[in-house]
Amino acid sequence: MKGLLLTIKQVVIQAELSRPVLTLLGSWALVMIALPIVSAFASTEVFNMLVVVSVLIQAITVLVVVTEKWGWWRTFTMALIAAALSWLVEAVGSATGFPFGDYDYTPSLQPQLFGVPLVIPLAWLMMLPPAWAVAQTLVGLRPRWVFILVSAAAFTAWDLFLDPQMVSWGYWVWEDPTGYFGIPWVNYLGWFLTASLLTFILRPQQLPTLPLLVIYTITWALEAIGLLVFFGLPGPGLVGAIVMGSFVILAWRRVVFANQRSVVTLKPEHNA
Repeated sequence: MKGLLLTIKQVVIQAELSRPVLTLLGSWALVMIALPIVSAFASTEVFNMLVVVSVLIQAITVLVVVTEKWGWWRTFTMALIAAALSWLVEAVGSATGFPFGDYDYTPSLQPQLFGVPLVIPLAWLMMLPPAWAVAQTLVGLRPRWVFILVSAAAFTAWDLFLDPQMVSWGYWVWEDPTGYFGIPWVNYLGWFLTASLLTFILRPQQLPTLPLLVIYTITWALEAIGLLVFFGLPGPGLVGAIVMGSFVILAWRRVVFANQRSVVTLKPEHNA
């Protein structure tokens, strides 16, 4: 285990996270760490504002990482389409019950457009590229349908944490709070289908997998610790830790294996 952790550390170093990305990651981690403290001592309004700030910082971090690989125009186009489509799906979903089930947003998260908090599309945007990176690491980009399905599954795994947490914070309510800790199972089918559709439309290619995998891993760790330790949601915390953690472990195992194989391949050439 110690050897595996050391190898992962070496791989993370090889990811060569830029100074802006490291600064943003540090800021995001500090905000996430501050959330339990603020929830205990500050007003609800301050807490809600900090939640929005955390999403904004993570979304910016993801966009900076992707921009360093894709360039600003391609990244801007992807972000605009992803945000617009995810907002549209959420607007239709909250108005009609399709594809997530019957739910309504409360006024807690502001600003809103047609009843959908504008931070919600940013939440989709901040986790789609990390989920794509997990899929690219595990199965590659071909065949395309496999990449889409694994991306959608990695993305939906995050919602095993998120939905129970957001409901407990009063950000949206379900008409029929049954199923998975009060979240209808159809919601997860909706997440999977929507993530699949967005991935199919956006057709991501050649992602900066290591930096995005770091972000996916940090998200998993912070969510697990937050729900298990600070926010009184041990059930979703445990399930999310296992399911999303499975993607984390499998992806890092693949990265470490590929790194070790490349080192072995280069040795004879180096010795020669």
